[in-house]
Formats: sequence, structure tokens, C-alpha cells
Amino acid sequence: MRLSAPVYHLKRQARLLSRREGVPLHQALDRVAAGEGFASWSLLAAKAAEATPASSLLAQLAPGDLVLVGARPGQGKTLMSLELAVEAMKSGRHSVFFTLEYTHTDILDRFRAIGAEPALFDSLFEFDNSDAICADYIIGKLRTAPRGTLAVIDYLQLLDQRRENPELMIQVPMLRSFARDRGLILVFISQIDRSYDPSRKSFPDLDDVRLPNPLDLSLFDKMCFLNKGEIRFHAA
Repeated sequence: MRLSAPVYHLKRQARLLSRREGVPLHQALDRVAAGEGFASWSLLAAKAAEATPASSLLAQLAPGDLVLVGARPGQGKTLMSLELAVEAMKSGRHSVFFTLEYTHTDILDRFRAIGAEPALFDSLFEFDNSDAICADYIIGKLRTAPRGTLAVIDYLQLLDQRRENPELMIQVPMLRSFARDRGLILVFISQIDRSYDPSRKSFPDLDDVRLPNPLDLSLFDKMCFLNKGEIRFHAA
């Protein structure tokens, strides 16, 4: 059964429905799924997951990689990053989600939105939304992480937002060196500048990454850009 819109768009419809009618998000998701011909959101998400590119993307990542996932708001970059984490955990690897934006409940809801039951990965998944998140903090938390662990950092531009944190051009090389030494995969969710015009370019690229402060983007080994439910992958 073909969906009327990409999953990220259907999920946005559900969030709007939840706010408008004051119903829990899981109920709104089920109502949107019913409109697509599915008995529940979990069934819709499971069907969509059969065609998810996350598995093939993960196969192209290697221990030590720094990965940039970039998109304008609402295009699914957080869900894509979580799908990568889920695929890693399906193969028995650990995943960590560092965020300065979301609560634990938010992320559990997003797991369910992509058809993943959080309880199945309880021993493999760690969530961290400390206000202290920066390169030093992440390195401290991952110092004993097993080789192959995939960590999502949400998001790149917030790492040096606090004045006491070093600039990105110091933090990202630190994280790159650490990831290579420890054999970890670090996935950075990234903002795309509002000047990006999808009518002129089908996908954003490195030139469109929002950089309030200087950063050498060649530090990233792999890049994944999203727009309108489509994905473009690049290797440096």
C-alpha cells in the first residue's frame, strides 16, 4: 500500500492533530494511520521501515566515521538519525543519543513513530540531554563505549552555543580524533541555512550548512542530506 505522503510528513500531521484536538500523540498517530488504511501507526511504520534507507546507509559507515545529517526543519533528519541508531542496535551495537533539544519522552515517541519498540533495545540505548553537552562531555561519556557504538549528537550548531564551550573548530576535531581512536561512529544532526532554495537545488549540500561560527566541514567523512522524503548520500 502506497502512502499518501512521506512518513515524516504524516508524523507532522499527527503532531498538529494532537495539538489541535488535545489528544495524546500516540492516538493522533493511530488516526493518521487509519486514514492511510492501517489499523495502527505501528503497522504503518513497520511497512514504511521495509523500504527505509537506514540499513543501507549504516552499511556504508565505518568505525571512526563522522557523519553529517542535514535538512531544513520538518524534513526528517532526527528520524533518520534514530533509524540509523535502531539499525545499529539490531546488529547488537550500542547507541547513544545526545540532545540539547528533546526530552526522553520525545525520543521514545519518535522510536515508536519509526516502528521501533524502545523496550527491545533498553540495554543497548542511552539517552542524554544534559545541559553540559559539548565535546569534552561526550568524550567522557563514551570513553568506555564498545567499538562500533553509534552516537547521535543533536545538534551540531548547539555544541558551542554556551560561551564557556570551545568553538566548533576545536570541538569537532577533538571528537573526530576520539572517534577514530575508539572506533565509534558519530552522527551529527545539522541545521541547513534558511537561504537554501529547494526550487533551485533538489538537495542542500555542504554550502548550505548553517555555520554561525567557522568550521572545516571536510572533517566529516560522510554526509546525508534530506529533502521532501528523499535522501542524498555523499562520502568525502
